Amino acid sequence: MRHFFRRFARNKGAVVGLVIVGVVMLVALFAGLVFPGSPWNAVGEPLLDPLTDAAYPLGTDMLGRDIASGLAYGARVSLLVGLVSTAVATFIGISIGAVAGYYGGRIDDVLMRLTEFFQTIPTLAMAVVLVAIFQPSLTSIITAIAVVSWPPVARLVRGEFMSLRSREFVQAAVVIGQSAPRIIFTQILPNTMSPIIVTASLMIATAILTESALAFLGLGDRNLMSWGFMIGAARTMIREAWWMSFLPGLAILLTVLAVNLIGEGLNDALNPHLRNRGER
Repeated sequence: MRHFFRRFARNKGAVVGLVIVGVVMLVALFAGLVFPGSPWNAVGEPLLDPLTDAAYPLGTDMLGRDIASGLAYGARVSLLVGLVSTAVATFIGISIGAVAGYYGGRIDDVLMRLTEFFQTIPTLAMAVVLVAIFQPSLTSIITAIAVVSWPPVARLVRGEFMSLRSREFVQAAVVIGQSAPRIIFTQILPNTMSPIIVTASLMIATAILTESALAFLGLGDRNLMSWGFMIGAARTMIREAWWMSFLPGLAILLTVLAVNLIGEGLNDALNPHLRNRGER
């Protein structure tokens, strides 16, 4: 573990990304303490420029709502959707990919055709349809993003399982009579976790972007403030109040960039080929 952190720390971009994500998580965690009121409340004069009022350092929108409060509460939604939807999608992808890769044959054919079917549909379009069908809510958004995000994980896990199932340690487990589920979970799956972790970290960034796009289109949870909603609400005020769309857009940019940088750092630390090359 110590060597892992050392290799991860060599990637300066990954360290910067980790700091940015840490700050976003702290902001989301303490949003209720710093901004005790609802982010939907009109608390000041409409369209205050940033840095003109100490009480509202990032300004206000056309209804007098605090932009800083909206950004803080929006961080909660983005991180929650990104983490939970990625966890669900990763679980689905691992389950399908493991079964397809280990058993092969007709089971593999059926599961891969199902995976290819989901991959032929544009992810955002499918997410929009699913959220519209089930009514916009945090649960439906997380479910929709998870449903459209699992195919890459399934294909990755399938490939890893197909390359590992013929290895000596797997054959030895078969010879001593271990069951297929035990072999999958105790012998093969632990050896595939490195690429899965890297892929999942990058999926978080995609999930945050997808949630922002849904909220921008008016398909976000109406009871929760989100960065995408803030941009969507400000699209008619770009000339009069540029900060209303610029600041949440910047928050999305920095968060997604930070998550991607962390993913690259994890890839450098966990990829054995890159690891060996860096240690020469």
